[in-house]
Amino acid sequence: MNQYFSKIFIAILGFLVINIAARWVSLRFDLTQNKEFTLSKATKDILKNLDDKVQVKAYFSEDLPVDVAKTTEALTDLLIEFKNISSGKVEYEFISPNDDQTKEEEAMKAGIQPVMINVREKDQAKQLKAFLGLTLSYKDKKEVIPLVQPGTAMEYALATSVKKLTVTDKIKIGFIQGHGEASLQEMAQVYQSLDVLNDVKSIYITDSTNLQDFKTIVWVRPSDSIPAEHFAAIDAYLEQGGNLIIAMNQVEANLQQGFAMTGGTGLDVWLNTKGILVDSALVRDVACGSVQVQQNSGFFSFSTPVQLPYLPLVQNFSNHPVTKGLERVIFQFASPVRYQGNEQWTPLVLSSDKSASEKVPLMIDIQRQWTQADFQERNICMGGLLEISKGAKIIVFGDGDFPVGQGRNQQVNEDNVSLLVNGIEWLSDDSGLIELRTKAVQTRPIKELDDASRSIYKYTNFLLPIGIVLLYSMYRSAQSRKKRQERMEQRFI
Repeated sequence: MNQYFSKIFIAILGFLVINIAARWVSLRFDLTQNKEFTLSKATKDILKNLDDKVQVKAYFSEDLPVDVAKTTEALTDLLIEFKNISSGKVEYEFISPNDDQTKEEEAMKAGIQPVMINVREKDQAKQLKAFLGLTLSYKDKKEVIPLVQPGTAMEYALATSVKKLTVTDKIKIGFIQGHGEASLQEMAQVYQSLDVLNDVKSIYITDSTNLQDFKTIVWVRPSDSIPAEHFAAIDAYLEQGGNLIIAMNQVEANLQQGFAMTGGTGLDVWLNTKGILVDSALVRDVACGSVQVQQNSGFFSFSTPVQLPYLPLVQNFSNHPVTKGLERVIFQFASPVRYQGNEQWTPLVLSSDKSASEKVPLMIDIQRQWTQADFQERNICMGGLLEISKGAKIIVFGDGDFPVGQGRNQQVNEDNVSLLVNGIEWLSDDSGLIELRTKAVQTRPIKELDDASRSIYKYTNFLLPIGIVLLYSMYRSAQSRKKRQERMEQRFI
């Protein structure tokens, strides 16, 4: 009996020691596919190179709904790792502004506004005022993250804020203007994403322009003819190992008039000298976006979404840092992009297994009835990367509109923005932060199946459990019958 109680005592003692040790030792196992809860090398490098303390004040309300409270737990775990890896140079504290009017005013003064969250208590719906932001201070600099949303790339937000506080020389990124290009105002989301760590400017190519000052040059949706001397300036820039991103409309499509024809900037001819061919054609894809069509019925008029295959919904990406983590990019009237040469070419953006390309000029009929025969091609490249042996890199997309907002304050699909920003940061920044931008909880849509496979899975799920139960019953019945026969035999003892 004494030995029995000794074992219980040792078990309780071991349990207490483990719990006490867990308060001081942080140990986690990350079993997620994309290592969602493991800090990247880029983040660790930033934290290890800190030469002074970073003070983090997390203004987070208490008693939040469970789904929102998970954000607090995830942030706490992340800050613990930041503190450990930085050897204590990242210090943090959590403040609940709801408990004190002074703290609430302090949070709002710092730039953190409360958000209203709908909750249910005792069968009644009500709104809860919650703070979910934080501030970071380093020497005399300060950064604010106004809202930490559940499920977002929290590590990227924190790591980039710390780097923005500690960086001394920003990388220069130039957006070419002067040929009808999309302005930075039309790409507000792109500008906001890049401005964190880079010095983003519009550049006009003149005799006094020194393109070598820019790590990467971006050319989005030029629409006017481009002078030969401007191409010569770009050639000189690439000769020195420069980086260039082009998002162009080889085909100008007018949906109102239902007509598409080849543009005339001269950019395609210049790209041909590099071996990059942007076809005067449009990619059509079964996976596509839709347009609103106005219809009338009697005295009423209403809008109906109609799928248009000339708006490819891209879900097929190569395994490359530029496209890592992207799920859905929407292109508009994109052209196929090919390469004919001996340099290294990497297709980045591809059409689905059911797609095709159609030469222009062509008429766009929204009411056209599409059939499977219209989509006989697959994996048509709509954007790729050319790495030239002299060190220069060129990324070309066959659509110039994908990162551009169509109207005032209109939000662009987040993955469209990430595609361009990832490309620019991959070309410009070697810190590795690009890998964190799309590091978050990824949606995993159910794979599309044909009717035959769907029927097989359906009947298998229905019949297999019944079959297992029947087989087990037959086995048990046979065993029971065998035992009864053995008992009936005279030699049975």
